[in-house]
Amino acid sequence: QVQLVESGGGSAQPGGSLRLSCAASGTIFRINAMGWYRQAPGKQRELVATITSFNSSNYADSVKGRFTISRDNAATVRLQMNSLKPEDTAVYYCQLSGPDVYWGQGTQVTVSS
Repeated sequence: QVQLVESGGGSAQPGGSLRLSCAASGTIFRINAMGWYRQAPGKQRELVATITSFNSSNYADSVKGRFTISRDNAATVRLQMNSLKPEDTAVYYCQLSGPDVYWGQGTQVTVSS
């Protein structure tokens, strides 16, 4: 069984920064990519950023230049969020894709003054 443990959510003011972390554990045969998605109230879950096992990253247009995804090792991924905006407020979910897709429980990020 694969588990994804997220940490680092919380509150920030507009223009501030937060950093999310996600650590995968369990029996993982292969990791193709890890990433972050978010879901705001009343909206569909959307991609924020992903990074492949070859360290190729992809970002949503709305976060390009502000967010940076990185990997500490094969099973740990971080999301550095700078210049936060109120529209970044959402529950952020970690995802691992390999032979199967796994999701974390989600961590709340709130950006307000």
